[in-house]
Amino acid sequence: MSRGEMADFLRRRREALRPAQMPATAVHPPGPRARRTPGLRREEVAVLAGVSTNYYERLEQARAPRPSPQVLTALGTALRLTTAEREHLARLAGQIPPSTDADRTPVSADARRLLHRLGPTPAYVVNDLEDIMAWNAAAAMLITDFAQLSVHERNTVRLAIRLGGTLCSAPTGVAEGDFARQSAAHLRAAGARHPADRALGELVNDYAAHNPDFVAGWRSHDVRPRPALRKRLRHPELGELELDRQTLLMPGSSMRLVLYTADPGSPSATALARLSPPNATP
Repeated sequence: MSRGEMADFLRRRREALRPAQMPATAVHPPGPRARRTPGLRREEVAVLAGVSTNYYERLEQARAPRPSPQVLTALGTALRLTTAEREHLARLAGQIPPSTDADRTPVSADARRLLHRLGPTPAYVVNDLEDIMAWNAAAAMLITDFAQLSVHERNTVRLAIRLGGTLCSAPTGVAEGDFARQSAAHLRAAGARHPADRALGELVNDYAAHNPDFVAGWRSHDVRPRPALRKRLRHPELGELELDRQTLLMPGSSMRLVLYTADPGSPSATALARLSPPNATP
């Protein structure tokens, strides 16, 4: 059980809620003085969850014993947590055992064939640590020649640091913050699954030193997945592209498939079609 992490997560989710979102019977009516803290008060969450205020306060102070599954369910409902957030809370509370180190097993032959069949659609497979485990030729042509990178460098976050905040050079500041916050959410959730993974901790520290948007995302304790992200990239041969970065969880695995697509009929779609990958996939 990670009491400190759980306490911070509960506080962040409580502060993200607004009294207007809650039933009128569960929140204090507005008085002559403004609320001193953002979001709901601790006693209001306690009422919504059906627990004592003292117990909830101790949870946020990292002083309470491990909450039961029933209490976690009640807190999830009170704080309006998503499915991903409820799972994260259960892991922090020790109700779901931590996993071993992030999956670094080879990508299956079926997944590699899928990458190859995507043709001019750039795509790659990442694990929990954002390591790029496999890719197609279109992704190498759009982003970089992954085969020339070391295993350590073959990571979306490390490439973001190396290439100025995105997987391709882009106009300053465009979409960089969104990518950083998306990375923070993924790595926060991965940290709860693999609390003893040193490589993950090093990755977080490296990106935090590079990107303030990542730091803000990390501190917000937001673990909600962001399956889609629009990016504007400047490719040396294809010019400026506006692409959608879509992330899909691969069935039966913790790995994810990342694809870059463009709006049909758009100049970016025409440019992507010019990618003519050879008949080989690493």
